[in-house]
Amino acid sequence: MQYNESEFLIETVVPEDELIISRTSLEGIITYANETFCTISGYREEELLGHSHNLVRHPDMPSSVFKELWHTLKEKKQWSGIVKNLRKDKGFYWVHAIISGVYKDGVLVEYKSLRTPISFEEKLKHQKLYDKIRQNNGEKIRTITYL
Repeated sequence: MQYNESEFLIETVVPEDELIISRTSLEGIITYANETFCTISGYREEELLGHSHNLVRHPDMPSSVFKELWHTLKEKKQWSGIVKNLRKDKGFYWVHAIISGVYKDGVLVEYKSLRTPISFEEKLKHQKLYDKIRQNNGEKIRTITYL
């Protein structure tokens, strides 16, 4: 599917007093999405539940970030980092994510993710960092051309 480049330039700012919460199966399938997640991502709850969390993965995110995330979770540790997510309307939003395992009787049963807003300076810093990582890894990078 092809989109107008300008659609990728529309940012939704996560309000300071909001917390985005979701839970996924061990395979990354969304099992819970709070109202804030639905509102910020632009999806209805029924559009999120039962689908891969990759649904909101922005193409600007380097694959190495997610490799690190999964490696950390497999080590039974908490992962924390800055993530740019894709909205349903192809806009985006930035968050600080904390992802960890949920255990019942000592057995890992799912993952939970808590996401909070970040500053403009953090967004700019991480956009530049992620562009550089993607370029160094031979991944596609975003370019904007005016004709």
